[in-house]
Amino acid sequence: MSKNYIKSIVDLNASISRLDASMPDVMEGYWKMSAAAKAEGSLDEKTKELIATAIGIAVRCESCIAVHTKAAVRHGVSREEVVEALGIAVSIGGG
Repeated sequence: MSKNYIKSIVDLNASISRLDASMPDVMEGYWKMSAAAKAEGSLDEKTKELIATAIGIAVRCESCIAVHTKAAVRHGVSREEVVEALGIAVSIGGG
């Protein structure tokens, strides 16, 4: 079974746009929190996106997996790094 993750991202973006319009104050807070969490600090953005991808896998959040894998690739994550993160995520998430 294959999943169209590009479509998942498009659908997610549409949902987020509706949320932004419906509850701008809440979403503004979310975007600020998200930006602060993703800002480079002791961990670089690449590492943070790998962590987010692994968490998405562990909690079985398909849109999280799609968005954060795409972002991880944009930050230079290799296939091998994603595979290793997948291994950790699956072991922590209970298989």
